[in-house]
Amino acid sequence: MYYFGMPKKIDHEERKETILKTALAVFAEVGYKEANLSLIAERCGISRPTIYQYFKDKDEIYYYAVKLVTGRLFMELSSIAFSAGDGDEIDRIIRICTLIMDHAIASEAELTRLMEVMLHQKEFNKDFSQIIYKRTAKLSILFKRLLSRGMQAGRIKREFDPDMVTKHIFTLMESFCFQIAFFKNFNREESLDFLATYLVFLRA
Repeated sequence: MYYFGMPKKIDHEERKETILKTALAVFAEVGYKEANLSLIAERCGISRPTIYQYFKDKDEIYYYAVKLVTGRLFMELSSIAFSAGDGDEIDRIIRICTLIMDHAIASEAELTRLMEVMLHQKEFNKDFSQIIYKRTAKLSILFKRLLSRGMQAGRIKREFDPDMVTKHIFTLMESFCFQIAFFKNFNREESLDFLATYLVFLRA
């Protein structure tokens, strides 16, 4: 008499994440144009039809790879921004930027691959900037809301334009993430000190 064990339960979220991380590695290795779903499936140890159960094409995989790298963070950032707690708006922006930087450092491999794909695809006139913009637009809104609230409360100098300051902060964070992805000598403490010096100057 034969006894068959229960079929192994598949963790679909885990498999989806594996596909995304593997796809990023493949994109970085062979280039986005040369990468195909068959190669990604082979590297994952699954069939090509299985990938289609999760994603319809390479563009969708890239979109969700960006979401993987950025999506888990935003709820925590919102909590820092608006929950009751110590610190004014400048303190909260500094904490948010610190968390983003630490997340980027922890996700260095995925971040590097995302950027490598973006740089490589610029050669083929394929621009992923809109995908990145959609995934980071909420962060800009978060910064602007904090700055505006601080100005209304008299804790931040009113002569500063919140839109312009938001662009400055966002540009700094983009620069830091680029350095984390490509420069092994990135200095976390110096970068945070530079950011804090700029932000503290905004206080009324």
